[in-house]
Parts: sequence; C-alpha cells; structure tokens
Amino acid sequence: RGEPIADTVRVFERMSNCIVARVNSHSDLVAMRRLSRVPVINALSDFEHPLQALADFMTLKERKGSLRGLKLAYVGDGNNVAHSLILGAAKLGVWMTVATPEGYRPSLEVIAAAKVEAEKTGAKIDILSSPQKAVEDADAVYTDVWVSMGQEAEAKKKVETLRGYQVNSELMKLAKPGAFFMHCLPAHRGEEVSEDVLESPASVVFDQAENRLHTAIAVLYSVL
Repeated sequence: RGEPIADTVRVFERMSNCIVARVNSHSDLVAMRRLSRVPVINALSDFEHPLQALADFMTLKERKGSLRGLKLAYVGDGNNVAHSLILGAAKLGVWMTVATPEGYRPSLEVIAAAKVEAEKTGAKIDILSSPQKAVEDADAVYTDVWVSMGQEAEAKKKVETLRGYQVNSELMKLAKPGAFFMHCLPAHRGEEVSEDVLESPASVVFDQAENRLHTAIAVLYSVL
C-alpha cells in the first residue's frame, strides 16, 4: 500500500526484538537500520546476501577443515551473492576468483572494500573474464541464477550474454580433483549449471541449504 519505511519500522520494533528483512532495494534496508531501535538482519537485498555467504563458508569449513588459502571460484553474474562471497572471502583469507562478462561485474565499491580487508588477512580477490581461468585449480566452484529478482525485463539479454558462463562437467574438470560445486538454490538446471554437475557427488548444494538454518540461528542468537 506504499507505507513509508519509517512507519513499518516503528511498528515492527514495538512487536519484536529483531527485524529480519528481505527486501528488493538495499537502500530500504539501510534506512531500516538507521531508523530501528532493535537489530536489523539482512536476509537478502539486491546488493548483498550475507546470510547465504555465512552458510556457504560454513559448508566449506565442514568439508575442508580450514578456509585460509582455499581457492573459491565464482562464475556468472556479479550479483548480491557474489558481493557477499567476495566480502566474506576477504575477511577469511580465501583466494576468490570471479569470472563475469563485461557489464555484469561485481560492484567496484565491494571490490575496493574487499581488497582493503584482504591486505589484513592474506586473501586474494581476482576479477576475470574467463571462466576457465577462474576455475583453474579451484577447491570449489560457485554459481548463481543469471536473472535475479526484479530483473525479468532483461532476462533474454542476460541469458544470451552469460551463456558461455555455465558451470558444466567440462568446466569442473579444470578445478582441483575433488572440487566442490556450490549454488545457493533454487537453480535453473541447464542454464547456469548443467544437470549432471548439480546432481554429481561434487555438489554440496543441499548442505548449503541446510546450513542456512544453522547460521541463521547463530546470527539471531548473537544479536538477541
């Protein structure tokens, strides 16, 4: 009904100890945090997806034991998931390579912030055009949908542009033996990832999905 964010926040903060917000516009989330007297958790915005990144790095840690020095390759659209993975990798000492076509690069603001953090942790953040180069010797290969929420009008163009960025068995062969495939789900089978990769033993996508629960509980516990 077009209610101002300020009104929504003032109602929610009187009814709860925490606001968990999933929004289209990141600016709405920033406004909510500025206005709210209770903690605000970003459950997803068009700019970041931090709860997903927490679950993803938890999944990698479960599988590999340590995150420092791992190589995580992200292939596809430089979207909100990519942003949070880049920022998380920088904080955790992970080498992250991101392969996207021109016009779909991650935010320069995110890259700059990540590189500042990487200097403290020894992480590396490389932005490339070649999926093959990005995936070479990676411990894990990550992709996400090519058309995010609110981008339906440009779906045809994005699919055409990103067609060469599909994660398939040929691309996975360039990663380390035993490398994992990751996706935040839901996946468009046959688009950003081939059916055989998604259903392969390398796929940890349902571990990631389960860990969304555990990390969300941990975040709520930390702020309440």
